Amino acid sequence: MMLVRYLSQIGKYFIMLAEIFKKPTKWSVMRGLVFKEIDDLIIDSLGIVSFISFFVGGVVSIQTALNLTNPLIPKYLIGFATRQSVVLEFAPTFISIIMAGKMGSFITSSIGTMRVTEQIDALEVMGVNSLNYLVFPKLIALLLFPFVIGIAMFLGILGGWLGGVYGGFLSSSEFIQGLQSEFVPFHIVYAFIKTVIFALILATIPSFHGYYMKGGALEVGKASTVSFVWTSVIIILANYILTQLLLAS
Repeated sequence: MMLVRYLSQIGKYFIMLAEIFKKPTKWSVMRGLVFKEIDDLIIDSLGIVSFISFFVGGVVSIQTALNLTNPLIPKYLIGFATRQSVVLEFAPTFISIIMAGKMGSFITSSIGTMRVTEQIDALEVMGVNSLNYLVFPKLIALLLFPFVIGIAMFLGILGGWLGGVYGGFLSSSEFIQGLQSEFVPFHIVYAFIKTVIFALILATIPSFHGYYMKGGALEVGKASTVSFVWTSVIIILANYILTQLLLAS
């Protein structure tokens, strides 16, 4: 019975994706909606992303240094480990999971509140495709999500450099040597491919839970929680599949 319910939800999700692109809203209206979503979802996230990235980068560098106790192991590996950790996993994946809590809850609660207060029904009565009106601007705004992840990568490595150098674990030149050591440009491409997929997940799954929720104000909070859980689960699964496809081959 539960399997049938999950399959039904998955089917409804893909039908929703198709409906988003039907009967588009006029660009004059859509433009304002897109800029509002960029402000709410991207600009408002820069502060928390910058703060977390900087200090986690520093912690990764310090913990790596503390574990390299063998004098035969070169110190530049601290910079190498920091780069690999931040670029491959921390910035694209863990920042996306954090954003599932921040952005996802915001998207679900805002659309869910519109559902509860019958604003979505009012849009439908006026002949507006409510899915296009509500979800499409979020999709466009989150195309800028790789820009946020680029900042997270830079600040994570900067935090690692400051933590390692000013913590007295290695010199600046050793850290930079580690950053440049065995650099594979495709790792950056891989990170941004993941980021684009995660951005689509962040825009659509919370929207789905907000749009199709039933009940009153209490259910808006429950829908936000369920949305966060499922968005995080799908991001982690997508991360595993993409890593297998892009790096393990």
